Amino acid sequence: MDLLLIKSSPEIFLKGLNRGYFERILKENIRKVLKDEEYTFYIDQSRWFIKTENIETVKEKVKKVFGVYEIAHVKQTINDYDSIKELALEAIRLYDKNTTFKVVTKRANKTFPLTSMEVSRKVGGYILENTSGYTVDVKKPDLFLEIEIRQESYIYFTKEKAVGGMPYGVNSKTMLMLSGGIDSPVAGYLMARRGIETHGIYFHSHPYTSEKAKDKVIDLAKILTGYTGEFHLHIIPFTEIQMEIMEKCPEDELTIIMRRFMARCAEELSNRLGIQSLATGESIGQVASQTMESLLVTDDAVDMTIFRPLVTMDKLDIMDIAREIGTYKTSILPFEDCCTIFVPKHPVTRPRTYIIRKSESVLNIKDLVKKAVDNKEEIIL
Repeated sequence: MDLLLIKSSPEIFLKGLNRGYFERILKENIRKVLKDEEYTFYIDQSRWFIKTENIETVKEKVKKVFGVYEIAHVKQTINDYDSIKELALEAIRLYDKNTTFKVVTKRANKTFPLTSMEVSRKVGGYILENTSGYTVDVKKPDLFLEIEIRQESYIYFTKEKAVGGMPYGVNSKTMLMLSGGIDSPVAGYLMARRGIETHGIYFHSHPYTSEKAKDKVIDLAKILTGYTGEFHLHIIPFTEIQMEIMEKCPEDELTIIMRRFMARCAEELSNRLGIQSLATGESIGQVASQTMESLLVTDDAVDMTIFRPLVTMDKLDIMDIAREIGTYKTSILPFEDCCTIFVPKHPVTRPRTYIIRKSESVLNIKDLVKKAVDNKEEIIL
């Protein structure tokens, strides 16, 4: 019988009395991504297995579930040495000759008459006796032939890395300030990978930003749903706020004041929804609004914690993750958002909090934020 072996992140095993809770959430998340698939889920001595006719499709879906560390295509047989050795022989013949291998056995079922070392030695010897062109290499083999002996026995060669992390939803919630750029979707992915339920907020400046820019952000959110399942995207009308800032505030402070208003809107919405934190894709020093001073001035606008998972990362590293998770090609589509259209020629790079507070004191901050959030659009993906 062909099955998928699911291995959860090692961190989950360190959770002590909370381990059961983490495993329940992980299992439920797996069920959610497989809601359209025919499968059977069962456990053999703490190992999780999935039986399905559509192994490749199911494997690709489960690999994206946070909390899954590795996944392997395994063959199952009964707990009988003769059955194990014949299945191992059959399996290795699928590989080209001149292949080196090593047999590794884990005997979780202590009633099995042979020890782990004895099974490995005898199975390896049986393969060598009944094939030609295969050799054993215990140091650097081409293949690891892994045998697990539990209530049943399982044989597999390759383990594929999954996304790892913590089960999605075990570590409270955050509001991600999602733009159409490369960075913020990566930040959202990294927050979600730590088990944080991630909602998105996007600031739309109609008619200065096009519907294509909005659709681009929706597409990025859809990609994130491949990892998070359901995703709530909140679209905030931001034009009136930006016009007020442009009319009444110094031009070189436009960007930093705009960022403070974005943080305020995100905080207001989060408070309404019971969300505990904010998250951004900011990386220190990457642009003028992301200097140390600018980040501190942005933080001053709200009482809520702002997480910045990319804060010390290089742009090339961020781009690599974007490619890996599938957001990069969408992020580089040439549709400008409000952050790129309303940019002063010479933005202040080392703002001071007391100066920015004085500049924005001419604005009706509370009413502008409330009106923008009251008129939000919510899309559930």
